[in-house]
Amino acid sequence: MTRRVDTPLSVVLIEDDPGHASLIRRNLHRAGATYEIVHLQTGTDAIDHFFAKTDSAGSTDFTVVVLDLNLPDIDGFEILRRLKEDPITRKIPVIVLTTTDNPSDVDRCYALGCNVFMTKPVGYEDFSEAIRKLGIWLSDVRTPHDHD
Repeated sequence: MTRRVDTPLSVVLIEDDPGHASLIRRNLHRAGATYEIVHLQTGTDAIDHFFAKTDSAGSTDFTVVVLDLNLPDIDGFEILRRLKEDPITRKIPVIVLTTTDNPSDVDRCYALGCNVFMTKPVGYEDFSEAIRKLGIWLSDVRTPHDHD
């Protein structure tokens, strides 16, 4: 099933830095984002959100993940690997948004199945502008899902 433009998108933001998370959320809204943003601060929270076998486990319908690699417990590489190996979550678009620009990290993320890799700009204005552009881009995202 493909998300229609008028179907609400849910962004799952996996980011441990509260300042970065606030800046991302604020600039996505400035870009006109009307979708829900679920903020998870740890890798454990992310794994529980997607894989807990309870009614509280997050839905994957019309979801996009924005993932930091540098998390305090379970790193973003492991979260990405688990998302892309699981048949229920493998088609969720994953945008890696992180401070590293190490070519081996970029290659590893694409090998694991990330859809987009973005390096967080260092300066406040550049960071804000990059997130505003991401918000505009997200407004047109279509999310494929298997419903077996």
